[in-house]
Amino acid sequence: MIQFVLLVSRQGKVRLTKWYSPYSQKERSKVIRELSGIVLNRAPKLCNFVEWRGLKVVYKRYAGLYFCMCIDSDDNELEILDIIHLFVETLDRYFGSVCELDLIFNFHKAYYILDELVIAGELQESSKRSVIRLMTAQDSLVEMAKEQASSISGIIAQATK
Repeated sequence: MIQFVLLVSRQGKVRLTKWYSPYSQKERSKVIRELSGIVLNRAPKLCNFVEWRGLKVVYKRYAGLYFCMCIDSDDNELEILDIIHLFVETLDRYFGSVCELDLIFNFHKAYYILDELVIAGELQESSKRSVIRLMTAQDSLVEMAKEQASSISGIIAQATK
């Protein structure tokens, strides 16, 4: 099971966190500080697996971001690397060459994609096409809601004149 997902920039800034196991806020901060220090200071030629606190941390660097997933010690690391790659490819397909700024300004969409792929720490959807289809449907619902809200506010503005 995936314990948590952590996206960290090369400068150590946290861009996304998702916790599937209960951690207090104080412990979360400590975990983020510890892991970002461990992962960022590792040489590029070393493997992408780190044993930490009786768990395993699997990470992969894409451009300026480190995608980290903490898993149970008996889980398959290669499967988690594949899940990380699936997440990055889905982000890439949705945003069209995803960059760090996409995740900063559209973090809610990145969370939505992650929630479509992983539920309760387990992979639920392995099809990028299905996730993108759901994201497109969600975007169209948001656009319809914005149009309805603007038309209602226009009606209210005219009625109050």
